[in-house]
Amino acid sequence: MKSNGILVISLDFELNWGVFDVFPLEDYEKNIKGAREAIPFILKEFQKHNIHATWGIVGFLFFSNKQELVNAVPEVKPTYINKSLSAYSHIENIGDNEEEDPFHYGASLIRALRTYPNQEIATHTFSHYYCLAEGQSELQFEADIACAVKTAEKNGFDTNSIIFPRNQQNPAYASICEKYGIHAYRGNEEHWIYNQTPKQGLIQRALRLIDSYVNLTGRHIYDIATLPHSSNLVTIPSSRFLRPYTRKLKWLEPLKVKRIKQEMTEAAREGKMYHLWWHPHNFGYPLKENMHILQQIIAHYKALKDQFGMESCTMHEVYKKWHQQTHK
Repeated sequence: MKSNGILVISLDFELNWGVFDVFPLEDYEKNIKGAREAIPFILKEFQKHNIHATWGIVGFLFFSNKQELVNAVPEVKPTYINKSLSAYSHIENIGDNEEEDPFHYGASLIRALRTYPNQEIATHTFSHYYCLAEGQSELQFEADIACAVKTAEKNGFDTNSIIFPRNQQNPAYASICEKYGIHAYRGNEEHWIYNQTPKQGLIQRALRLIDSYVNLTGRHIYDIATLPHSSNLVTIPSSRFLRPYTRKLKWLEPLKVKRIKQEMTEAAREGKMYHLWWHPHNFGYPLKENMHILQQIIAHYKALKDQFGMESCTMHEVYKKWHQQTHK
């Protein structure tokens, strides 16, 4: 059957490296610990329903102990004006190994992930690097990416895709990504409220929240043949962030799921791409409710696959389709 529409799922696998500069660990501990439970559940659902997904992994998580991590950090590090952003500075605060500190190590989870089929290992940079933060530079970004790619290779993974932390894309860094064999990255939705800057305004964040439940910005589905690109680096824009379940807004959950399903249906019907993403720690607490939402979405994908031939692809698989269509 001819494929008619593509579902892309990408996940930002970061544990506490993605939020240490936002939440005190004691305030977010349930979510981080819960992520370690959520990841096996998510993988089993993906395997059960043949879902292809891209996992953007922070390079720090590949290590099993602190000494290995310290030995691997680059000499050139980001000189953020806001020094609290630097994960390199945070290393001194972590435990010695994964058993002692499950918040900052992920080697065992990554080993488990590699046993599941159709899961792409992408980079989320080595240190959860902020490409738009004041004070950092191209040289510092390259040092970080070089370490990320090297670490993945040592663990048996090719790095073909990148998910930028906080979706902060710096156009000046495209050539660096290509230099290290990266051909695809996740872009933002094509609307001004999703434009990324180092500091997001309250109004912008509020509008994004509302847009998850009601249609403020239109649909976000894409034709693969016309995806934005710079040379051989293609943008795979986001369609929707899968917001976690929250009891305060539980009466809005049906609207959130309905909005996602409607956009998926439009993508399948028109032969276009739909890109859904989230962090495993978003599912960490409450796990049962978040997994129920994912199961609804996967069930809808299966219906669209049966009706329209919708296909599940990783970001790298989308890149290969784009390359095939545009380089005939």
